[in-house]
Amino acid sequence: MITQIEQLMYQMSDFFMAPVLILLVILFIYSLFAIGECIAQTWQRKQNQNHFNEFVNSKDVAQFSGKNLQGYPIAQLANHNKKIDKDQLDVAALKLLEGVRNVSRLAPMLGLIATMIPMGPALKSLADGDIQGISENLIIAFSAVIFGLVIASITFWIASVKKRWLAEELVAVNARANLSNPQATKPQAEQNNAAA
Repeated sequence: MITQIEQLMYQMSDFFMAPVLILLVILFIYSLFAIGECIAQTWQRKQNQNHFNEFVNSKDVAQFSGKNLQGYPIAQLANHNKKIDKDQLDVAALKLLEGVRNVSRLAPMLGLIATMIPMGPALKSLADGDIQGISENLIIAFSAVIFGLVIASITFWIASVKKRWLAEELVAVNARANLSNPQATKPQAEQNNAAA
């Protein structure tokens, strides 16, 4: 019974090798796309920094309906949806980071899976004295883990940069909301006294 379970697990782990390698290639392509997107956003932020500063410092909400805020997704969202609140902006920021954050965590796991799967056949080749079988399996194993770590490094760096950008935008947009709505900055007790 145990032998059958071990054999089944060995066969199933061998079955996972192709999908894991395909996923690693897809994630590598995604990481290259994410680098290009980050570079484009950096350029957009530099081009539209004056518009963003005007948006943040203005009290007139209608003044920015036609201004270009590309590269500043939270400011764009706040500009297009005047009634959006802080929690909705936080959720939007998390959604913008979700892709690169998930890939930066998933890629090393897939790399480890793709490293461990060929180790079984490599050890079997070692027991059989097949040096070529060992080298072929170890090449796949080490290549997979290197791909996983490269993908994770790229996407982790992008996620860190974007997280800082989004945090800066959230702080600026929330400060602007408080400027345009002075009632929001008063303590709740003062608002209740004013209402009475």
